[in-house]
Amino acid sequence: MINIVTIDKKNDEKFLRSKTVPFDVKKLKDKSNVKNIRELLKGMRETMRLANGVGLSANQIGIGERFFVAQVPDDQGRQKFYAIFNPEIVKRSKMTETVEEGCLSVPNMYGPTERHYEVTLTGYDQHGKKLKIKAWGLLARVFQHEVGHLNGELFIDTAKELHRVHPAE
Repeated sequence: MINIVTIDKKNDEKFLRSKTVPFDVKKLKDKSNVKNIRELLKGMRETMRLANGVGLSANQIGIGERFFVAQVPDDQGRQKFYAIFNPEIVKRSKMTETVEEGCLSVPNMYGPTERHYEVTLTGYDQHGKKLKIKAWGLLARVFQHEVGHLNGELFIDTAKELHRVHPAE
């Protein structure tokens, strides 16, 4: 399991609040990098799953580059995995929705967070192919949360009525 960077340490919080740099997408097509990138994505997916998360950005594991992984159930309940490099939200619906949100980098804190209900995200997949995804509901929320991370933003900056949950001991 990969260690998750949290706001518990001042230097780590400073890192999480720094904007990431673009990922060099040429690396995704370079045979010498492909295996390492796949291993990294596999480790991120496993770390996210073991922590009961639905998304994990590169800076949450100490990498200052612009990419994230996410795994969200589709309309049929099947888990769909995403690895998106250089993501940008290019369109947002006017309609918003406020839902309780948490974050692996902000342990045990939750709060209602307003997000756009629908977004269009562009970027590159793990093979270096351009993609454009129209997302709504939970997937749109996860995309906004992870892109926020890559921009140096945390959900606690906009959440209303933050509350702490003490983990069962």
